[in-house]
Amino acid sequence: MKNTYFDLIDQTYYFPQEGFNLRNGSLTFHGISLLYLIKKYGTPFRFIYLPKIGDQIKKARNLFNRAIKKSGYRGRYFYCYCTKCNHFAHVVNEALKHDVHLETSSSFDIDLILDLFSNGKIDKSTYIINNGYKTNDYLGKIVRLYELGFENVLVILDSKTELAKLEKVAGEHRIKIGIRLAIREEPQSPYHTSRLGIREEDIQPFFEERIKDNQRVDFKMLHFFVDSGIKDNLYFWGEFQRALELYISLKKQSKSLDSFNMGGGLPIRNNLGFEFDYEYMITEIVKNIKEACDSEKVREPDIYTEFGKYTVGESGAIIFEVLEQKQQNDTESWYMINNSLMNTIPDAWSINEKFILLPINKWKNDYKQAHIGGISCDHSDYYNSEDLNQQVLLPTYDESDEVPLYLGFFHTGAYQDAISGYGGIKHCLIPSPKHVIIDKDEKGNIVDSIYRAEQSVGDMFTILGYNL
Repeated sequence: MKNTYFDLIDQTYYFPQEGFNLRNGSLTFHGISLLYLIKKYGTPFRFIYLPKIGDQIKKARNLFNRAIKKSGYRGRYFYCYCTKCNHFAHVVNEALKHDVHLETSSSFDIDLILDLFSNGKIDKSTYIINNGYKTNDYLGKIVRLYELGFENVLVILDSKTELAKLEKVAGEHRIKIGIRLAIREEPQSPYHTSRLGIREEDIQPFFEERIKDNQRVDFKMLHFFVDSGIKDNLYFWGEFQRALELYISLKKQSKSLDSFNMGGGLPIRNNLGFEFDYEYMITEIVKNIKEACDSEKVREPDIYTEFGKYTVGESGAIIFEVLEQKQQNDTESWYMINNSLMNTIPDAWSINEKFILLPINKWKNDYKQAHIGGISCDHSDYYNSEDLNQQVLLPTYDESDEVPLYLGFFHTGAYQDAISGYGGIKHCLIPSPKHVIIDKDEKGNIVDSIYRAEQSVGDMFTILGYNL
């Protein structure tokens, strides 16, 4: 009977698969030797593989454009990147190389837009979709974009009160606006209706009273956002159809309305058994919009998507070394790693998010069930369940081995740095790991470089007000 870790993976999944393969018995990521990176940079470190960002953008854009062409759809497709998912300059700049538009969620995002503009990364024709609750500061900065001559800034109203505040600060500018529909949450949610957006029964009277004959605004977009993302289930299709019916109803009353925005992204792989038919879902979305509009004799809208996690999630990973095995009872074995899981992949702790977990080496060893523990003092600093198999299975190893066991958490490129507070104070003063950027040069060769060294204790002490 075969009991090696490689046999377990080989018999359970299709392997090798996109992004993952073995070279000389050790794991590679998009052809990159992870043992090479470990030897060069030491652990722990996180890395971002920039070419994957462009691959994701091109895949979604090609599928939408193909579906549009196949169905004779008359609207256009716009790909927007949600800056909040990963604000790093090297990430945003990589996305912008592929002609994406941008979605903002706070006043501070507008500062980022202004910086990108001043450095020639975007121009005044870039579409800027302004989501989130609009503080006075946020609205003021949006108007600043109009003053600079930005042509395609759309303010998505998150509540009815925002329009009056916008009119107050807009001066003589005619502002393009959209309305966000408050969606019904999934049945397991602790509340029924999203706090974001305007509830459906209020939108029609709000449109008639404040927007329909308002010469100060152009009503351009209906926006809806499903937090769980685009999935082939009754919940998604129900909210999609509800938003589409509302769009058609409003379109019959508004010549300027021409855009349908689908917030909530396409899913990314969180296990090796992940299956999602991107082509089918995108084809069905385009088909449903066209058929509904044709039936009601209205023109199909331009389609906007706001893909953040889908854009950057699969480009990121974090690598740890196993420091020690601890057998705490007859059945529970702990692999202690050299950083904190709470600090580095906080979604695993806060919302039980699952990531692809794979060993870097020792694939020829036997395997066993293991719990992974961080080195903080917190009870919750652990990871012990996979999305598909529930339990975590990893190679066994002898602690006398000259080479330790290394583990990688993959597809961690979205949100983790922002939520953990990159470069700030960390739980138990455990520092942020080294940050490595991986790219390709003009000839297609892999190039890697250190973006930032491991955070020092002195960095954190300075923030805390100590003078060392």
